[in-house]
Amino acid sequence: MTHRVFCLAALLCVFTLSGCAEMNSKQSSGPLPEKKVSGPVLNVSLDTAIDTLDQQTAVFATSFELIGNMIDGLMQMADDGSVKNAVCKEMTVSKDGLHYTFKLRDDVYWSNGDKVTAHDFVYGWQRAIDPATGSEYAFMISDIAQVKNATAIQAGQMDPNQLGVRARDDYTFEVELQVPVSYFEQLLYFCTFYPANKAFVEKCGDKYATSPETCLSNGAFILTEYKPGATSISYIKNTAYYDASKIKLGGIHYEVLSSSEEALKKYQSGQLDFVELSGDAVVKMENSPEFRPVDSGFLYYITFNFDDPVFANKNLRRAFSYAVDRERVAREMADGSAAAYAAIPRGFAFSQDGKDFTPAGVVYPDLCSYNPQLARQYYNEALKELGRRTFNLELLTADGETQVIASRSIKNQIEALLPGINISIKAVPKTERRKLMSAGKFQFGLNNWGPDYADPMTYLAMWVTGNDNNQGNYFNPTYNAIIASCTDGDLCTKIPERWAAMKTAERIIMEDAVIMPVYQKCNANLIKSNVKGVAFHAVAINRIYKNTTK
Repeated sequence: MTHRVFCLAALLCVFTLSGCAEMNSKQSSGPLPEKKVSGPVLNVSLDTAIDTLDQQTAVFATSFELIGNMIDGLMQMADDGSVKNAVCKEMTVSKDGLHYTFKLRDDVYWSNGDKVTAHDFVYGWQRAIDPATGSEYAFMISDIAQVKNATAIQAGQMDPNQLGVRARDDYTFEVELQVPVSYFEQLLYFCTFYPANKAFVEKCGDKYATSPETCLSNGAFILTEYKPGATSISYIKNTAYYDASKIKLGGIHYEVLSSSEEALKKYQSGQLDFVELSGDAVVKMENSPEFRPVDSGFLYYITFNFDDPVFANKNLRRAFSYAVDRERVAREMADGSAAAYAAIPRGFAFSQDGKDFTPAGVVYPDLCSYNPQLARQYYNEALKELGRRTFNLELLTADGETQVIASRSIKNQIEALLPGINISIKAVPKTERRKLMSAGKFQFGLNNWGPDYADPMTYLAMWVTGNDNNQGNYFNPTYNAIIASCTDGDLCTKIPERWAAMKTAERIIMEDAVIMPVYQKCNANLIKSNVKGVAFHAVAINRIYKNTTK
């Protein structure tokens, strides 16, 4: 498909919008976006289908990127990684750090012409924490942001309208916290905290965010082509956006391509401007002047199911960890990813004096390294404790190219070193992999997590009892207590002590072999030389196109 066809397809979709969006636009009085493509369209590949475009229920990085194209929150991330205002024009904080007041811009509109108001933020946050919504990221409002009453609401003990948020007037949004949160401002560019138009969402019902006509935009771009599981997604520039003069792209078109080789072919033929490569395609193109590897904050790790009798055995988990040469895994993936030896990836969380929480190099050589002698030693202990000598195990993974390569490497290394181990690989779509893990229907699996905000807690909170991301069902009261002290306890305002406590918590995760870190992802990108200004970030939304030109 040519660039011209992309533009025409996007334009055609705009003219056929109907349903929820059309109904609401008839009742609106604000400016409506122009229904045409004005400017160049950026053509981008994705390696996986999108789970949802619902800002309150999305869980995957690709969804966050697509939602970020079309919705602005209170804050946004600047190209240099700092936090800057978006819908918010002014923020004030009480001396005790518990009360935030946001004055909103009065020139921000939804794409149906409705004004974006403080009521939209109240509804969006209440919707996220409401158990009926089923948001896996509800913990961001309760456990991480510490919004007043959020924990009780999440547990079904209070009504969502009792959440510590309110609209003092149309353009004044107030938030009350239970305890001070030093990184609260950084949370506000994350999708869970985005506004939602109540009348529109309720009218669309279960169909909300499943098509262009059931999505609303208040951001830089408007969705014109999409359906769940789609292999083609398109946007056009939102001419009614308050910052429209700074948006130079006329639109963005995504193609979902599971094969890196197919993506490369389309890039070389001019059909795509920006692709992410893996495997042999990286080797072919790593010397190209358009090759641009970008280190990401994504940690890939093995999650063990503690409810499985085999992996409830700590010695077996440790044996597996020592049996895998992570450098070899990274070499076989051939995409620039680096071996990982800690539960927190490097390069995204820094102390007040600028020190990386996870410095470069082997962080836990005594717990997380390739050591065949120790692997056999722990394996023999596990055999005695389990009373068996053979194991037929299933390794669950997403079916992306690099995940399958990594899983095969892990399987081959463990089987070669530990006699009696037979591993089959179950590769499924990413959304299915997550569903199976969340339901506990796995033995061990290749998992991943990208940081939602620039603090180690974005990882450490996952292994607290009851957290939706504690998919292995790990339970450790000591660990729970440390994390509680860092989030809403006596350490939440004692920054150096909190930092030290989080290091202790990470050490527990490593000693208990709760997970087995494998690699930190590097994105091997090819970007056309005429494309400038794509902003890459390790946290929250990984790619932003507001300052992109073509």
